[in-house]
Amino acid sequence: MTENTPLKVALLGSGIVGSQVLRLLTAQADELAARIGRPLELIGVAVLDPETPRPGYEHITFTSDAAALVAAGPDIVIELMGGIEPAGSLIRSAIEGGASVVTANKALLGAQSSQLFEAADRQGVDLYFEAAVAGAIPIIRGLRESLVGDEITTVMGIVNGTTNFILDKMTRDGTTFADALAQAQAAGFAEANPTADVEGRDAANKAAILASLAFHSPVTADQVYCEGITDLTPQDIAAAAEASCVVKLLAVCEILPSGAISVRVHPAMVPVEHPLAGVHGPDNAVFVLSNQAGRLMFLGPGAGGVPTASAVIGDVVAVARNRVHGVAGPGQMIDEIRPVAPIGEAMTRYHLRFQVVDAPGVLATVAKVFADHQVSVANVRQTRSSILDDHSPWSAELHLQTHTASEADQQACVADLIASSVVGGPPRVLRLEGVQ
Repeated sequence: MTENTPLKVALLGSGIVGSQVLRLLTAQADELAARIGRPLELIGVAVLDPETPRPGYEHITFTSDAAALVAAGPDIVIELMGGIEPAGSLIRSAIEGGASVVTANKALLGAQSSQLFEAADRQGVDLYFEAAVAGAIPIIRGLRESLVGDEITTVMGIVNGTTNFILDKMTRDGTTFADALAQAQAAGFAEANPTADVEGRDAANKAAILASLAFHSPVTADQVYCEGITDLTPQDIAAAAEASCVVKLLAVCEILPSGAISVRVHPAMVPVEHPLAGVHGPDNAVFVLSNQAGRLMFLGPGAGGVPTASAVIGDVVAVARNRVHGVAGPGQMIDEIRPVAPIGEAMTRYHLRFQVVDAPGVLATVAKVFADHQVSVANVRQTRSSILDDHSPWSAELHLQTHTASEADQQACVADLIASSVVGGPPRVLRLEGVQ
């Protein structure tokens, strides 16, 4: 091969991200060739309807036969179709055919990353996926390469722009969840069917990828505890503000004292002074804590066609350079198989809000519940109930924060509070993350 021999590229998918990747591959062809050392030749684009007019791309081959395109012998396959199938089969076919793969498919990686990496390692090809988590933010390369010599203990972040936009609207404008979701859809930050985003499943896929990279141990999305934001109310947002916190949907990956991995996605209160609290709109941010580097923060656009395409093209340049030099980049580095802990073993702090009888001895009764389950109370604040009428026996509201406790112990406390004669109804519970 000479320096003028092009590397053949197949693009699977031309949606929001794929169309921007196509634009960059064509508009920046000369610049990319200079950075790679050889030109890229786009041998075809797999789309649902190849007959749709695409002005400016008449010289490009569009096809509905993605399998045939993969079988045509490309050096690099860019998969931007999404979903488990047929994307998974196409990627495996590309790898088996000797192609390096660039993908943004967090659902597939969250379910099958170990199998795909094993296949890539056997064939000596690359599998790159920077765009699968947090859009343009280079968190994957940071964990996979820059911090690989360090010991990471915690990765915690906002990895879904839709939910961050919604919660930001609820916090800053006082809107309801439904109204904030409608605004997100109108602005193009939420899909017509936002279920995967607002129920936390999209973030769970990304949390599995981050945990696998950070802790060098395989984690799949079905091992990630997941709660969404659909039940959050303006009262929850207001209670957080009164505690000098904001509510964010967080992906939390950490090593427990037992050595097990805790991976969870859920709404949480974050102190206003924490870096994650200042992340607004559809932006993403990932906070990393490691033994040597200390506290690191990655912040930037987490979604959208152009930022995500930037991450895809960055991966294309990296794998193309590797092809030119006849090498492959880092694979999935598995040091050991750590157990993934159930949610009951997770350790964090909690904020509870619940209605009580305003009478002597109530605080002592509540305190005994927590003491019985070895959960230490950090502070308690009592206010007049803003929810119930003056004739209700539950005329006071307690706002209680705990020190760090296990999820199982906290849930046992909640069960006893519900059964108590001095408490009116189930407490509202939010986890409290990022507290020093």
